[in-house]
Amino acid sequence: MTIPALLLLIMLAAPTVTVILSLALRYPRLAEYSNLAAAIINFILSFPLLVLALRGPMVFAHGYVLLDLLGAWVILCVTIVYLLSSIYAIGYMRLLDEEERLPLFYALFSGFALTMLLACVMNSAGVYWIAIELTTLVSTFLVRFERAAEGTEAAWKYIMVVSAGLALALLGTSFFYWGGSSVLGQTYAMTWANLLHCAPSVYPPLELVAFLLVLVGYGTKAGLAPMHTWLPDAHSESPAPVSAMLSGALLNTAILGIARYLGVVNKTAIGYMAHLAVVCFGIFSFVIAALFIVRQRGVKRLMAYSSVEHIGVQALGLGFGGVYGVAGALYHMLNHSLNKSLMFFGAGNAMRAYGTKEIPEIRGVLKTFPVTGTLWLLGAVGIAGAPPFALFLSEFTILRAGIAGPYRWAALLFIIFLIVIFIGFLSHFRDMCFAGDVTPAVHISGMFWRSLPMWLTFAPLLILGLWWPHELWSIFTEISATMFGGSR
Repeated sequence: MTIPALLLLIMLAAPTVTVILSLALRYPRLAEYSNLAAAIINFILSFPLLVLALRGPMVFAHGYVLLDLLGAWVILCVTIVYLLSSIYAIGYMRLLDEEERLPLFYALFSGFALTMLLACVMNSAGVYWIAIELTTLVSTFLVRFERAAEGTEAAWKYIMVVSAGLALALLGTSFFYWGGSSVLGQTYAMTWANLLHCAPSVYPPLELVAFLLVLVGYGTKAGLAPMHTWLPDAHSESPAPVSAMLSGALLNTAILGIARYLGVVNKTAIGYMAHLAVVCFGIFSFVIAALFIVRQRGVKRLMAYSSVEHIGVQALGLGFGGVYGVAGALYHMLNHSLNKSLMFFGAGNAMRAYGTKEIPEIRGVLKTFPVTGTLWLLGAVGIAGAPPFALFLSEFTILRAGIAGPYRWAALLFIIFLIVIFIGFLSHFRDMCFAGDVTPAVHISGMFWRSLPMWLTFAPLLILGLWWPHELWSIFTEISATMFGGSR
């Protein structure tokens, strides 16, 4: 067994062991700490896997498992959120008075991470679809874990809307297979490399329909508007660490599918139309996010519509294409994973302290939580796209790609709606942090576990906003060259 294969096996085995231990032994402390250990192992292994992927794509398990640079980058983003959310979950989940159900929670939580990691390394487009569907099935139970009526409704809405979208993605996958059969024969391995090889010879109208189907299908899972309708309910009703995983990790695995298919059709006759479709979905996501953020009253729904915005940003980067577009989108993926985790952690703290999800009832946060409240406020400045935080740098890079390419109209709309969202989002935080009388906070324990991950997200957000490591730029340019043909 090669070293990359061994590292991948360990990475997938770690959360699997947590699932088994949690369900078999039913000890709450063992479940939460074994989950944390699995998250630490995965986080550590993601770095050598990323370095090994620089050598070129590697295939394992009879061609079913692929380690390439794009997949390794998404693995890194997923494992970062998995680790941060696992730390936060120790302090947060103990507040729910659900000790007997904690082993079940951590079995589902680690299983959720496992399904996302599987999606990142699937070499077959069909098996990738199965992995994405598995993430839906597992995370549905996490969405309704608190067993409130609203959570059950959100879980049903989540699984119905996303499954409908994934049904379209399956149809699009079938059309891609059908198109490839004209080149490779009626029976062939539907790997990403084979799809890329036969794409130029496929009948263009068929290929365009297939791409639009997978774009809508996986765009539903990613939360692109107008297929985003499940996202605000699921994010707002989930426990805070689950919300962080849904927003900071799960959406990335769906964007991965869109990126892979966009790489397949990039140099074909429908390449321009495919990019245009992605850009249009990105802009529409901005419009929807701006409208709902400005008048939002639920604190976690505010974060959810921010996720719609930032998935739109990533879609714009991929749609604009070129080195700057791809680099900006991938950098934004990392930055959003960090920043949105910080925002959901802060929202979880505020909700538990004030006993409400309603923004008008949360006041005096900075006096109630001087340290973590300040981190939350600074995170809000960062998520709104202000310097010197990392999201400003990735958004500026994407904007540069838009201005330099054929989508200047989209770049102009990008700027306009960024300003609207910036004003609307921070006005809510102005009220929560500075307006009104201080609301007495309920004393809650476990603050160490709930403040540590906020520091662990804030520090890299500031560093990555001031310094873009050359090594990351090299990774992004390599991905752009291999998946998107360099520049457009």
